[in-house]
Amino acid sequence: MKTTLERERKLTAPPGFVLPHLHGGPLPPRELNSTYHDARDLRLAAAGVTLRHRTERGGGAWQLKLPHAGERLELEFEGGARTPPNEVLGLLAAHLRGARLVPVARLRTHRTGVVARRGEAAVAEVVTDAVAVFEGRRIVRRFEEIEVELVDAGTMDDLRGIVRALRRAGAAESDTRPKLFQALDLPAPAAPQPPPRTAPSGEHVTAALRAQYEAIVRHHPGTRLGTDPEELHQMRVATRRMRAILRAARPLLDADWVRSLRDEVGWLGRALGPVRDLDVLLEHLRADAHRLGGGDERAFLTLLRALEAEREADRAILIAALDEPRFIALIVRLEAETSAPPFVGSGPTLRDLAARELRRLGKTMRALGADPPDTELHAARIAVKRARYAAELAEPTVGKRAAAVIRDAKVLQDVLGDHQDAAVAEERIRALVGPRTRPAQALSAGRVIERQHERRRVARAAYPQAWRALERDARGAFL
Repeated sequence: MKTTLERERKLTAPPGFVLPHLHGGPLPPRELNSTYHDARDLRLAAAGVTLRHRTERGGGAWQLKLPHAGERLELEFEGGARTPPNEVLGLLAAHLRGARLVPVARLRTHRTGVVARRGEAAVAEVVTDAVAVFEGRRIVRRFEEIEVELVDAGTMDDLRGIVRALRRAGAAESDTRPKLFQALDLPAPAAPQPPPRTAPSGEHVTAALRAQYEAIVRHHPGTRLGTDPEELHQMRVATRRMRAILRAARPLLDADWVRSLRDEVGWLGRALGPVRDLDVLLEHLRADAHRLGGGDERAFLTLLRALEAEREADRAILIAALDEPRFIALIVRLEAETSAPPFVGSGPTLRDLAARELRRLGKTMRALGADPPDTELHAARIAVKRARYAAELAEPTVGKRAAAVIRDAKVLQDVLGDHQDAAVAEERIRALVGPRTRPAQALSAGRVIERQHERRRVARAAYPQAWRALERDARGAFL
């Protein structure tokens, strides 16, 4: 599999347009034949995902493009034109939800262009694509576009400079839709619009639940791919937010439905949790090892091999969970039920629901005492997170004062999270040290444990002030 993060801009070529002189050289002309695949209802396209089988000079490959941090991630797989590889089907499982892939468009692209250079370094390929859209053997649409895609040593400054040169030569802002969208005359995927502030509470709850469902689906391919830990993090966050929203909105919803759905989303969260927890742990411990430097850093990093092996084993369990029929059944259920949750009446306002969670948090924080045990601080962090998500649910109806509460809750959550991460790190480091541990490893482990003590001390000193700030703003907004 080949992976590429696209960094590109598209422009429109007016009739008679000629590429300006760009330092570099010509690219060989190419003839590309692409068959795009989607479900019959075009659900991949609606999510900004494209899948095509492309042939050129007798060879062929499957290309999958996924939205990724404002760009597009392109994955290329070997395979015959009839059926996508199983790896592709696995990556698309949450999007397809059991729907069958069918050909939806066939395009032929004649590509010419140049490779632009800065000195001897290639920085971008600048190409003109003349595209023909087919129905059977008949051409039903044609369009042209210019693509500037960074390669190798290319930077965003290079991209901007080339685009300026193309505009001076007559190129115009383009239809930024992918080729499939232009071929089928589809609108670009639009971000969902939040309900107006005055909308009933149920509309805000529905929008919040729907957003978490869409986040789970959006981050599923990246979680499964495993190349960017942030994808797993965001998928897990979506499960936690959804459970918190369901918990806060229980008075408005059918109780049995809430209980059942929270249980299933909790199952998914527990499947995601071990790998994410080890990602966080390993990131912190590698950073602490780097601060040691020299031989101590190298000695400590050898201890982490056991945690890295544990992560790989947990990731295999995670992938197995995502392969279970239970996962697809949950996604199908979320797709249907987050659109129309079973509300049971008017009930309290979203502001009232957030106030209830903040009062619970206040009770938890005031019960901590002067020197609370680690377990109580961990429980307090969970309570902060629930209150924060409830405040986020209410923010559209409360306004700016809610934003301050959310900001304060995030600060307190981070402080308590640092404490919990340090406590867990110390426990895991101690478990790595045994009778067969070499002296250099034991010494480096001791130094890293000292670092965890300091992190916990700093967090314990900081959390009371963070709580006072949250309590003060919560009184003004909710209490």
